Amino acid sequence: MHYGSKGWYVEQLKQAGVRTYEERKIERYKKHVLAKLLEKTK
Repeated sequence: MHYGSKGWYVEQLKQAGVRTYEERKIERYKKHVLAKLLEKTK
């Protein structure tokens, strides 16, 4: 997994316990949305 890729963000969010966002799985979102979500969770 490359640092900063969409898969990397999904993996980091799952490790933080985030599986869904606004009742949708995080895999459905674009990378920039996942980056902002990860920033909020830290």
